[in-house]
Amino acid sequence: MFRPVFLLTLLLVAPAVAAEEMAPGGAYVSDPAHTSVTWRVGHFGMSHYTARFTKIAAELDWKPEAPEQSMLFVTIDPASVRTDFPFPEVEDFDGKIGTAADFLAGTPIRFASERIEVDGDDTGKVYGALTMRGETHPAVIDVTFNGSLASHPMTKVATLGFSGTMAINRSDWGFTFAVPAISDAVDVLIESEFKPQGAQ
Repeated sequence: MFRPVFLLTLLLVAPAVAAEEMAPGGAYVSDPAHTSVTWRVGHFGMSHYTARFTKIAAELDWKPEAPEQSMLFVTIDPASVRTDFPFPEVEDFDGKIGTAADFLAGTPIRFASERIEVDGDDTGKVYGALTMRGETHPAVIDVTFNGSLASHPMTKVATLGFSGTMAINRSDWGFTFAVPAISDAVDVLIESEFKPQGAQ
């Protein structure tokens, strides 16, 4: 059973800073001001249609001494999709993408990590279960660990930073609208900073 939280990323290896300057292990949550999930699909071979989600929540159980033992839980509200459709008076395109049965169907998008592999000094893969449109299938996030601070110079709290990418075929989740004119392949770009759970 998935815990309600967003959708994000994780992995790493300790950066080359003194241990006392690194963020400690423990429970972290995504900082909404510094977290984004952007996705794109091919559009008739002419361009990549790009959109983003604005309501993302992620929880990370961070273990800096053994990052492969960390755990990540993510939840995205599909109704928070933003396409910047230029004619809102003609159609509520964001609402259609986020909630219509042929699209994201209004059901939470969730990712729960199951296994983490560290494959470089600051890179790794997070294997997990991605739930979308009420269906759950395997997915992988390729993650880069950007750094760790015991005290961020602006927020004054411990901070972790990650970048991630994910590639899926939306048809695996029954999302087949307009394939192949609109590509089956979806590229996802993730950026997130994490702060200790309970921190302001």
